[in-house]
Amino acid sequence: MGAPTAVAPTDRAELDAVDLAVRAAAASGLDGSSRADRAAWLRALADVLARHADELVALAHAETHLSTARLGGEVVRTATQLRFFADVITEGSYLEATLDSPDPALIPPRPDLRRMLRPLGVVAVFAASNFPFAFSVLGNDTASALAAGCPVVVKAHPGHPALSRRVAELAREALPAAGGPADALVLVEGLAAGAALVQHPLVSAVGFTGSTRGGRALFDLASARPAPIPFYGELGSVNPVVITPSAVEASGAEIAQGLAGSFTRDGGQYCTKPGLVFVPPSAAFDEALEDATAGSTGQRLLTGGISAAFDAGADELGTREGVQVLARAGALDGEAAPVVATIGVDVFLADPVRFQEEHFGPLTLLVRYDDPERLEAALAVLEGSLTGTVWHAPDDDDAFVAASTAALSRIAGRVLFNGWPTGVAIAWGQHHGGPWPASTASVHTSVGATAIRRFLTPLTFQDAPQSVLPAELRDGNPLSVPRREDGEQVGG
Repeated sequence: MGAPTAVAPTDRAELDAVDLAVRAAAASGLDGSSRADRAAWLRALADVLARHADELVALAHAETHLSTARLGGEVVRTATQLRFFADVITEGSYLEATLDSPDPALIPPRPDLRRMLRPLGVVAVFAASNFPFAFSVLGNDTASALAAGCPVVVKAHPGHPALSRRVAELAREALPAAGGPADALVLVEGLAAGAALVQHPLVSAVGFTGSTRGGRALFDLASARPAPIPFYGELGSVNPVVITPSAVEASGAEIAQGLAGSFTRDGGQYCTKPGLVFVPPSAAFDEALEDATAGSTGQRLLTGGISAAFDAGADELGTREGVQVLARAGALDGEAAPVVATIGVDVFLADPVRFQEEHFGPLTLLVRYDDPERLEAALAVLEGSLTGTVWHAPDDDDAFVAASTAALSRIAGRVLFNGWPTGVAIAWGQHHGGPWPASTASVHTSVGATAIRRFLTPLTFQDAPQSVLPAELRDGNPLSVPRREDGEQVGG
């Protein structure tokens, strides 16, 4: 059964298109495919992106205003993600294959038990505005869901519709050309389509990257279904940074330069942008940060709505009691100007929720502290974030660094040291998630090998005949997957 890759902009058409799309995906047969086949199809998708990179980058640049250099790198990243998940499923340990031999002498007696993870079903993926490739039609959520054996219906982001349609078209050509089902990936568009997709009875899970407000609304819809489904949302994050006094003294100018480069990168439109920085008072640091910010340029943001929200938020922050604007770069009409604002730690503690509001764009807020106990109090009231960062020096007090690390570990999914969080490597050990409001499911990640776990559910076979078992659970381990047999790790 076929399905459209785009729909007419009417609510009724959107709803009908969602139903067609979900039913087509559910009937695609992807859940019955082998790991070897899916790995080949993922690599075919990576190849088609690479072949059409110039065309796709031009489309993305016209719609998002991001630089062609940035977008070219993002195409490479997206293809790398697809190949990475092909490797993950080829290796096979993600299945958690486990076998326990029968033992009638135990109390109670133990039957033959064989357990592994299997695909959940159709996954709805909501594309992000700020990563038109890496978190969009063939982005990380889609790649990990397809790898798991789950067909995907993507809700296109309205910020790059032409790009979304073209990527979906290329993917739906590449899949059957490689022997796979075209309907393993279907695209829908429209506001009404998003809500309908989350509530469709054949959708088994949702992956979302976007605003806290929009994500919470969809999360509530998923939870209110007659049979609630998992909703994996990556939402808002301020990514706090702690800079120790020794670090400022030893390399304050370099840290300031790095901060300016990080919070202004691509218009500050990164979910990992350092938006809240705890730093001791330092005139030299301030001067270096002012100079670095003044040397940066404004940028046109992804959409008019994002731009208007950033300008309003930056202006409102500057009028709050106790807030000073340390630096504001110049910008042309229609561009967002980079902004650095400052407050004292006591001002922050008087209204910590308000000062942790995310400003999606090139803005960072410095919180001045001169007392470790006041810093500790401020870190204790932080909300969840994707990352936390500690900048320290070799001669720092180990207890101070350890206390900051412990505080950030409580609220972040990734804690890094003497670096900036805007880069998120694709790796087996990566975690990209965090407590609310960073994500709706902090035990999972949207980047790295274990992102696939979101779209899998366990199934145990008890005393099953060999003929009905998946090959990964059969006697003799015919596919040589890593397995745990009677408590011992074997295979692979």
